[in-house]
This record gives sequence, C-alpha cells and structure tokens, in this order.
Amino acid sequence: MDQIKRRDAGLGYISDERVMAEQRRARKLVQRFNTMDRSDFEGLQALAAELVGEANGVFLNPPFYCDYGSHIFFGKNCFVNYNCTIIDVAKVTFGENCQVAPNVSIYTAGHPIHPATRNTLYEYGRPVTIGDNVWIGGNVVLCPGVTIGSNSVIGAGSVVTRDIPAWSVAAGNPARVLKTITEEDRQYLYGRQTFDPEGWADCQRIMAEQAARE
Repeated sequence: MDQIKRRDAGLGYISDERVMAEQRRARKLVQRFNTMDRSDFEGLQALAAELVGEANGVFLNPPFYCDYGSHIFFGKNCFVNYNCTIIDVAKVTFGENCQVAPNVSIYTAGHPIHPATRNTLYEYGRPVTIGDNVWIGGNVVLCPGVTIGSNSVIGAGSVVTRDIPAWSVAAGNPARVLKTITEEDRQYLYGRQTFDPEGWADCQRIMAEQAARE
C-alpha cells in the first residue's frame, strides 16, 4: 500500500514525494489566495472552490492556511474569518450555516508519543466533523478526531479535545459543556440582552421566511 492510500485509510504513513506533491499543489493555491485583492470577493470565492474538496459557496477571509484543501468539505452558507488554519491530513467536514471566527485552528494530524517512534516520521490523521449551524469562537483549537454537534457554540479560546453534543455551549481548556441551548435563547442578542423591538420584529420575519423555505 502506498503512503497516500495509508494516509487516507487512517493508517500510519510517511510524507513521501507523492504526498508532498499534493501539498505543493495546495501551497501554490494558498499563496495565490492569500495575495489576492481582499476586496475581490467573487475571485476569492472562485479560488476557494478550486482549493477545497467541496465549497458550496463558502466565503474564506484571507489569510487562510491548509495542507491539502482537497480534504476539506463545506456545507452551504459557511463563513470562515481571518487566519484560519486547517491541517487536513484527514477529512474536515462542515455542515451548513457554520461560522468560524478569526484565528481558529483545526488539526487532524498527530504523531506517536514516544520520541523514537516519532523520529521515524510516521504520522496519522483523524477526521474532524462539524455539524450544521455551528459557531466556533475566536482562537479555538479543534484537536484530531473530534465531532461538534449541530447547533452548538464553542467559546473563544477553547481547546476541544473530545466530542461536543448538539445544542451545547462549550468552552474552556479542555472544552466542556456549560449549558444546553433551549428555545428560550432564541430571544437573546448577547448574553441576557434581548433584541430591541424593531430588530426583534425583523428577526422574526427572517426566521419565518427561512422556516417556510425548509
């Protein structure tokens, strides 16, 4: 079995010339992406679609960094803010309507713990899965193999080392669930601050239109 097949099967592998050829393709695209006119929104989206495995209209705010790009899959209506790093040795899958704040790092790659084994240059990848309607706060780190359930929020600065269930607010290092999101939370803009009447009326209108389309 060659090293690419070993990597994609979740086995230990070494980054040989064929593996590095895939990375060289991604690095050329990433360099082009990160040096484009930042106001060329259409051009950035077109290049993002060329870089990642499945784009679905995602907007990536440069700078953006990844190893392969082809292992990253976005659902519809996702937004990724400045300085996101995705080490996509294994698949990274986003659901629909995900929001990623600045300086988020998503790691699928790992190395053996023992230094002698690690010095053989064998490594591995474990997939990261992010559900629908997930908001990942600034400076969050997602570690290899984690799953974030749909409709959850990961607080800024968190390090996620284990799965987070759906409809959860989680934060900390390591991240832990702080609360379950309920229907009551629908009315709040920030913390316990509710919308102003005009904004809430508009918000209700938009939610009703979205529900009608589902």
